[in-house]
Amino acid sequence: MNRERKRKRRKYFRIFLLLIMLSAVIYALYLNIFKEQYNVSKGDDAPNFSLETLQGERVQLKDYRGKGVFLNFWGTWCKPCETEMPYMENAYKVFKEQGVEILAVNIEESNLVVRNFVDKFGLTFPILMDRGGEVTELYGIGPIPTTYLIDKNGKVVKIITGSMTQQDVKEYMNLIKP
Repeated sequence: MNRERKRKRRKYFRIFLLLIMLSAVIYALYLNIFKEQYNVSKGDDAPNFSLETLQGERVQLKDYRGKGVFLNFWGTWCKPCETEMPYMENAYKVFKEQGVEILAVNIEESNLVVRNFVDKFGLTFPILMDRGGEVTELYGIGPIPTTYLIDKNGKVVKIITGSMTQQDVKEYMNLIKP
């Protein structure tokens, strides 16, 4: 009888643990599927941040008020990022003189890796280093590349997730041109 009672207790305890684990898994899935992907949405004021460039210069987003800002989050390991960087560089050469700035925020990679990437593609626009991921978290970045188009008043005009073509980049730059 005592043995039977212990078996029942173990059975109930196992069921109880299984239910707790199942609840935790369901809760985690719920948070990942249904949580807001972006902390910053279209129409919001783009939150200010301060990051160092690859050259060690400190840059703040608010320094670019009055210009359109093409704020791109990327990584060297991201193939779509690699594809669109030359498109961004080509557009930057044209649109910089028209008041549009590119700020390319690298997500938590080393200076050496990023510098090699920048040299490989001959990028001349500012590369910002989000070493601790604070800005990535502030903006709620999930998949990359993700680009925020910010107008001259600091408002988010559009959010693009995924790869862009040369034509897309040109159209988006025109959209935020002051």
